Amino acid sequence: MMLGFGVLGYIMKKLNYPIVPLVLALVLGNLAENSIRQALTISGGSFAIFITRPISALFIIAGILAYLAPVIRLALKGFRRTPVDITSSET
Repeated sequence: MMLGFGVLGYIMKKLNYPIVPLVLALVLGNLAENSIRQALTISGGSFAIFITRPISALFIIAGILAYLAPVIRLALKGFRRTPVDITSSET
């Protein structure tokens, strides 16, 4: 296991991938999994509990926006391009 994580750390360092998200996922992953299991048990197995409650819906929307932020940034950058000046003639 130590060798596997060592190789993973080496690859992540070579690819300039930040290690903090991996450590955060390892620490919080088990807690999140238990919380999701508890919420599904309370709701009788219905995933609707995650979107019908305002606070959980807000967190889901924030997560989706954070995940799509690079795509949104590229789309907004495309709309900000300077328009071509058609009034000047080069004849």
